[in-house]
Amino acid sequence: MKKSKATGILVLILAIMVGMTWYAGTIVSTVGVGENRNIKLGLDLAGGVSITYQAVEDNPSAEDMKDTVYKLQKRVETYSTESTVYQEGNNRINIEIPGVSDANEILEELGKPGSLEFQNEAGETLVSGTDIQNAQGGTFTDNMGNRQYVVDLTLTDEGAKKFAKATEDNIGKTLPIVYDGETISQPSVDEAITGGQAQITHMESFEAAEELASIIRIGSLSLELEELHSKVVGAQLGEEAISTSFKAALIGLVLVMLFMMVMYRVPGFTASLALVLYSALTVWALWIFDITLTLPGIAGIILSIGMAVDANVIIFARIREEIGAGKTVNSAIKIGYEKALSAILDGNITTLIAAVVLGVRGSGSVKGFAYTLGIGIVLSMFTALVVTRWLMKSFYALGLQDAKYYGATKERNTMHFLNKRMVCFAVSLLLIAAGAVGMGINKSKDGNILNYSLDFVGGTSTTVTFNEDYSISEIDEKIVPAIEEVTGDPNVQTQKIEGTNQVVIKTRSLELAERESLNQALIDQFGVSEDGIIAENISSTVSNEMKSDAIWAVVTATIFMLIYIWFRFKDIRFAGSAVIALLHDVLVVLAFYAIAKTSVGNTFIACMLTIVGYSINATIVIFDRIRENLGGAKKRDAASLMEIADKSISQTLSRSINTSLTTFIMVFVLFILGVSSIREFALPLMAGIICGGYSSVCITGALWYVFKVKFAKK
Repeated sequence: MKKSKATGILVLILAIMVGMTWYAGTIVSTVGVGENRNIKLGLDLAGGVSITYQAVEDNPSAEDMKDTVYKLQKRVETYSTESTVYQEGNNRINIEIPGVSDANEILEELGKPGSLEFQNEAGETLVSGTDIQNAQGGTFTDNMGNRQYVVDLTLTDEGAKKFAKATEDNIGKTLPIVYDGETISQPSVDEAITGGQAQITHMESFEAAEELASIIRIGSLSLELEELHSKVVGAQLGEEAISTSFKAALIGLVLVMLFMMVMYRVPGFTASLALVLYSALTVWALWIFDITLTLPGIAGIILSIGMAVDANVIIFARIREEIGAGKTVNSAIKIGYEKALSAILDGNITTLIAAVVLGVRGSGSVKGFAYTLGIGIVLSMFTALVVTRWLMKSFYALGLQDAKYYGATKERNTMHFLNKRMVCFAVSLLLIAAGAVGMGINKSKDGNILNYSLDFVGGTSTTVTFNEDYSISEIDEKIVPAIEEVTGDPNVQTQKIEGTNQVVIKTRSLELAERESLNQALIDQFGVSEDGIIAENISSTVSNEMKSDAIWAVVTATIFMLIYIWFRFKDIRFAGSAVIALLHDVLVVLAFYAIAKTSVGNTFIACMLTIVGYSINATIVIFDRIRENLGGAKKRDAASLMEIADKSISQTLSRSINTSLTTFIMVFVLFILGVSSIREFALPLMAGIICGGYSSVCITGALWYVFKVKFAKK
């Protein structure tokens, strides 16, 4: 590459980096709600709209309430993946939608959850709203080239049977759609519809189709609801949560950049520049794709900064190996990228598969986590494989050609890790068993195997009208500590109702005596009137269906990852070892939750999913080197297989240590500076990072060896 071209490329990349960083800073500085150029924040960071509905039926069944909560959750996720729906008392449902400030607009768009029926012309009900699984507005172009607007209906299995008979009996007639006693549409029946899919045609506009679809969706609830009240609520956490998290990100980023430059010299400097661009692109992508950012999301982004270093570490280690083997720097850079490509692609594609499956099958925070994870994977691959490569080629062309600027790694002596495999297996089994014992002790003492927060088991919501208008920071500094002291709950959530002196306080479930103690403390310390305190039991914000969705999403993602690894490595023993190592890391972190009694809330799902992605990525790097060292040999004896496994682990040891260290630095800074909720997310993550580093070195290769020897045939 000529110097003029290298200069041009370098100036272009630096200009883009400076521009994107400045723009990302502008976005971050205007974070909030509204129509400005900024990132949407979740209810925990910026507040939003809270709507309370009550069932029209006097004594709705628990099953109907659960079904309605779940269906409403699916409805409001169209506004934000971080929207929450939960039961309050026996017949009330609360909806909380972050990032919006106009309750009336939401109520108008969401519609009144009432009764919906498909009737015949005589007024007899043939199909009810609960028989409709989904309704969506759509468009298509007919044979004449005209755009048509329609509503696509998907029916339940039982609804498909009813709809088939209803349409068969009414061909040539209309089927009026009646909502709360009012006819809102009269589609005509052209033919019998038997497949469980139907379409309402001849809508006057796409907006009209969307409006009708929305009414049908909200009318398919198991219960008819009436609005009790709506309000705009403030952030559950104060501004300190945002400022400290971004401060932690900045400090962690600087520390990682310094580490990379000290360890890898010129390549480390190029990785640091690319890391700045990666961070700016991540912020930009959050805004472009309109992703709602919550506290776990901030932690996830900070974690992804640490993980983004991984691809660069793999490449730089390869370059050093080639220089150590006598290659020129220019050749080493070229060969290093080529040899590192398979490990980077396989590791990132495997994790990307998990992100896609979680995004499609998951709900709530799982879906939001998947979006952030997917963006991080794509951007980290781009910056590592494209940006750092061009930066290094440019610096080389501009004169930084001496091998001392890049470092060299001689062939390492093979460390015999597998000789200690039984000790490592025993340690792992002991840790997992300790977790099981811890869960048993917790169950006998508290009734739950883990320290579930109100996100999982529900709790008590206390609405308090104070005599003065406390700010969010004052609530955090004065009111929350007082509540924690009385209830002994370290996970108190608060929401300020905008325009009033009211604060909603959410705690674990309180017994009658505890409620009275809390009321008395509020009266004594803050002069609150007893009439200004209203308490209700609330259900978990993570419903059983959402838990089921999360579990199925993880299981499905694991199966797809296993299939991909099997396909790429052409050996089920690689895939089986990877999944067992992944399960090992998850169980060890679960043991940490049980023994440390760390609170299990919404961040728990994000934490475990992060461990899954981190674990599989580390495993792929080891397996890629084993595959390379195996070469084309089809048969090897046990001794040579052990030598290959030990050699591969030794060759990738620096990557395992350095990647774990940079990721740990980011999360540790987050733990030191973050608010209590962030710390509860960061602490088990640190345990997961240590466990992931341990398993990649001590468990992964050993498992492959055992499978390879015990099951010699594929």
